[in-house]
Amino acid sequence: MIRVLTTFFGLGLLRPAPGTWGSAGAITLGLAIDRYLGFPALVFATILVTCLGFFACRIALADRPGEDPSEIVIDEVAGQWLALLFPAAAFWHRGIEDWAVVAYPGWLAAFLFFRLFDIWKPWLVGRADRRGDPAGVMLDDLWAGLFAGLATLLAAAVAHGVLMQ
Repeated sequence: MIRVLTTFFGLGLLRPAPGTWGSAGAITLGLAIDRYLGFPALVFATILVTCLGFFACRIALADRPGEDPSEIVIDEVAGQWLALLFPAAAFWHRGIEDWAVVAYPGWLAAFLFFRLFDIWKPWLVGRADRRGDPAGVMLDDLWAGLFAGLATLLAAAVAHGVLMQ
């Protein structure tokens, strides 16, 4: 059960780039949750997968100190959903009726920014990654998700000329 959870139902076993597969699966499922169950459900799912991720990583890595195996992608899901909360909150707050037309560019930006910060590992992302413990496995992706969400909002503001006025 822990292996199914940490590999996010086997996505972490796909090659090459299991983290990207995990993020792609997360964005697809996150999009469905947001679209059909609503923003509050996405918030709840993000909190739930984050808590389960900390728990599952602690168990899965108990006998593998200092490792961050590539097949563990539950951290990618938590981080990607955290990044997706930013554009989803903006759409939900504004009550946009034609959801799909405006949501997809924001979700794509959140996905790309998350992958960038997760691979590049700047500042707090890299610091968490170097912890070498199960919490570090989760925290580096949560920091990447936070930075990606903020970058997505900044990019949207620039694209829509909000900062130019």
